[in-house]
Amino acid sequence: CATAYVLLAEEEATTIVDAEKYFKQALKAGEMIYRKSQNCHSQSPQHEAQLRRDTNVLVYVKRRLAMCARKLGRIREAVKMMRDLMKEFPLLSMLNIHENLLEALLELQAYADVQAVLAKYDDISLPKSAAICYTAALLKARAVSERFSPETASKRGLSTAEINAVEAIHRAVEFNPHVPKYLLEMKSLVLPPEHILKRGDSEAVAYAFFHLQHWKRIEGALNLLHCTWEGTFRMIPYPLEKGHLFYPYPSCTETADRELLPTFHEVSVYPQKELPFFIHFTAGLCSFSAMLALLTHQFPELMVIFAKACFGTLLLSLIFTMEHIEDLLLSSPWHQLTSV
Repeated sequence: CATAYVLLAEEEATTIVDAEKYFKQALKAGEMIYRKSQNCHSQSPQHEAQLRRDTNVLVYVKRRLAMCARKLGRIREAVKMMRDLMKEFPLLSMLNIHENLLEALLELQAYADVQAVLAKYDDISLPKSAAICYTAALLKARAVSERFSPETASKRGLSTAEINAVEAIHRAVEFNPHVPKYLLEMKSLVLPPEHILKRGDSEAVAYAFFHLQHWKRIEGALNLLHCTWEGTFRMIPYPLEKGHLFYPYPSCTETADRELLPTFHEVSVYPQKELPFFIHFTAGLCSFSAMLALLTHQFPELMVIFAKACFGTLLLSLIFTMEHIEDLLLSSPWHQLTSV
């Protein structure tokens, strides 16, 4: 039974080597059952449903074997297994095997191959992920990050390549705003949870856990990210209501992330845009004026007495202040010098 071997690999194996042995046994059983299902899938709807189930099990086992090879350092073997799997089952793109392929290719520093995978899967009609958006930003940053300097850029302006890199970073941050703090090590990483939520803190933890080394490998990439990622929130005034490239950021992700991540981990939340001071000041001034107008309308005699008292107090304070300033000027060394 293929699924029984899968359970043994995931629950009983204590090392990746042991898990790989179980997955290889699962692959033998899974391929045998898959061939049988292929031969009789057209006989009835039940047989067709059985074929879909056996296909999913086979793809799952092959993907886990590829990940075992990746973890054991056989990266080229893992890349080949992933490519064969994507070629054999092209309709199962929802399993996101291409994201595992991107990480393995980055480990090989095969940046041209990474770009080719992105060209196929980084399409606006497909569901995005942090792996796709941030890998695209990393490749754009790689072209300019080594020579990038904030001081120089502020004097001469950004070049076309630098603008493309900054826009790619803004695009990635808009999709998942929690990733930069982990990549820049402003927040401590934890082990990724078993399940992740797209655009959530759990996805950010998982991405940074496996991809931080690739950002560190490219000189200046983290510096470029540090200088530009916060500009995304100036471009999108109200991100929870309006997106720029993606649909608005869902506010319900925080609740789901708290269930997925460990209790000791401080869950990241979407940075709220603070209103400028003059807006708060204007609102307070208008509210105070409206309150005075209402009180004057309701209690005109009392407000006249109050206004006279306030005016008298203000006048006395002004006279006292002027006298104090005059005394300071008369006693200052500058006044004595000018007198001489």
